[in-house]
Amino acid sequence: MATQGRVVHLLQQLQRASCRCPAHSQTYSQAPGHVTTRATDYAFEMACSNIRYGEGVTNEIGMDLQNIGARKVCVMTDKNLAKLPPVNAVLDSLVKNGVNFQVFDKVRVEPTDLSFIEAITFAKQEQFDAFVAVGGGSVMDTCKVANLYSCSPDAEFFDYVNAPIGKGKPVTVGLCPLIAVPTTAGTGSETTGVAVFDYEAMKVKTDPLHALHMPNRVAAYSGFDVLCHALESYTALPYSLRSPCPPNPINRPAYQGSNPISDIWSKQALRIVAKYMKRAVQNPDDHEARFNMHLASAFAGIGFGNAGVHLCHGMSYPVSGMVKTFKAKDYNVDYPLVPHGLSVVLTSPAVFTFTGSMCPERHLEAAEILGTDTKTVKREDAGLVLADTLRNFLFELNVEDGLSAVGYTKEDIPALVKGTLPQERVTKLSPRPQTEEDLAALFESSMKLY
Repeated sequence: MATQGRVVHLLQQLQRASCRCPAHSQTYSQAPGHVTTRATDYAFEMACSNIRYGEGVTNEIGMDLQNIGARKVCVMTDKNLAKLPPVNAVLDSLVKNGVNFQVFDKVRVEPTDLSFIEAITFAKQEQFDAFVAVGGGSVMDTCKVANLYSCSPDAEFFDYVNAPIGKGKPVTVGLCPLIAVPTTAGTGSETTGVAVFDYEAMKVKTDPLHALHMPNRVAAYSGFDVLCHALESYTALPYSLRSPCPPNPINRPAYQGSNPISDIWSKQALRIVAKYMKRAVQNPDDHEARFNMHLASAFAGIGFGNAGVHLCHGMSYPVSGMVKTFKAKDYNVDYPLVPHGLSVVLTSPAVFTFTGSMCPERHLEAAEILGTDTKTVKREDAGLVLADTLRNFLFELNVEDGLSAVGYTKEDIPALVKGTLPQERVTKLSPRPQTEEDLAALFESSMKLY
């Protein structure tokens, strides 16, 4: 018979040999606490809105709001869209289902801090318990912000604005339900948790039937936003190289760097753009093409909403924010406007020439998806080949010939660089680090495209 000491010894050996995972072991001793010293991140998260896609799904919005018990709903749109079928479809559904609502139609195309604050003030005064955004990225972003700040009434405006412009605080308050009805095929804002605006003091910046109402240039520029979302998120710095490593998962940014899941969405968006974008722009009656571009917008949104974008977007904000006199065709506004998708794509040939050396395989794969034969291309030419692919794409769709065509000169480059520097939220996701001199060279290379 074993002695008591022998029994204790055997039990100790069994405990040391057993699985320490709390899911499998019956005894668990917590490991000593430790502080991670890793400089870069070690994980990524996948966040995405619920998506409902199909012809006529807008008619279900009233039932959706009724099902969640919404008592007072804010419908946000802009003055142009307020007269068009998408908004009428939403309002008809709300009326039919007895949903109480108010309409805010003062959303500014390419919103500013002041236009955001106007929407926030309206939302706070009315105390809504649900929101519906009907429009493009400007409307959806404005509605997100109105929802956030009305649910966080004591927050100052810059509390949730990304650093270094604002404080970049994580969102910890509960938000009201928000249903987004995108009417353009570009921003993917319906799938993301971010909102973009021009900070005027600094000069910086899914019902497929609704896509049929876009004029030619709106279809083109919003499509270029899809294209750049997909390209930038696919070529972004890998999540495992992004720093700093967050001390707490709540500090992990929405834009985390390219990762295996975002890659799938971004590449599929590129395939759809390659097949359908030219058709969608050139023929508004091509329902198949416009419907698929609407879907590509959501796909790219999921990709970049988690991976992030980089230099094309970071450089685009001052291009939009510093606009002088240029007014884009087909945009019914009474103020100078460089549409977001146009401001993004004008720098894309220069940007991808610059980043090509860091992940040449991805640049070549993107060029191949967009229709270029890359079989004999050398790795060191990957950036140039993707740039030429993009330049041909833009030329075929009659895109303005560089930044000079929208009113900029070489004398504006220092100010454009200054406006890009605060955009660290995205510029630090570039696979290739950049200096102020690099940014200046990229803006100079983008003055003319052809």
